[in-house]
Amino acid sequence: MRKVLYLMGILDDSDVEWMAKSGTTTFMPSGTVLIYEGRTIEHIYVVLEGKLSVSVRAMGDKEVAALLAGEIVGEMSFVDARPPSASVIAAQDSYLLVLPRDILSSKLNTDDAFAARFYRAVATLLANRLRKTTSHLGYGKWAEAPDPDELDEALMDNASLGATRFDRLLKQLRIH
Repeated sequence: MRKVLYLMGILDDSDVEWMAKSGTTTFMPSGTVLIYEGRTIEHIYVVLEGKLSVSVRAMGDKEVAALLAGEIVGEMSFVDARPPSASVIAAQDSYLLVLPRDILSSKLNTDDAFAARFYRAVATLLANRLRKTTSHLGYGKWAEAPDPDELDEALMDNASLGATRFDRLLKQLRIH
């Protein structure tokens, strides 16, 4: 599931509206390096359209993930303030919503309700990523391992709402 569905499914309409107004829509031509592994970043990105490629130096700069519309990039470095553990490059022409760290931090510091929703959404998507990773690696080998892609009913409702909000965001930013 696209990460933005977690985020926008938990945020409310005014939060998404704030993101649209506070961020900027940026075009990234294919081949543009968005994030360099080990270098501090000053933004969180939402892929609005296109495809990004994630690579890790320790794996010979091999692509470890492809990020499509609806993916969030830079959330881990935002949360723990450490440099990114991977590089991200535009694999094809892409449009991104760029949210500067200082503007997002200011909003989080002055709006407790937004902060609670934002951090809950990020925690949910990171928990989901960890479940998928541990399932993929076979960690803990349960007799009947749960499907890492299976969502509980509450998350499904949020994902549907998140998809609606993401579509509205694309229209508001005139991406579609």
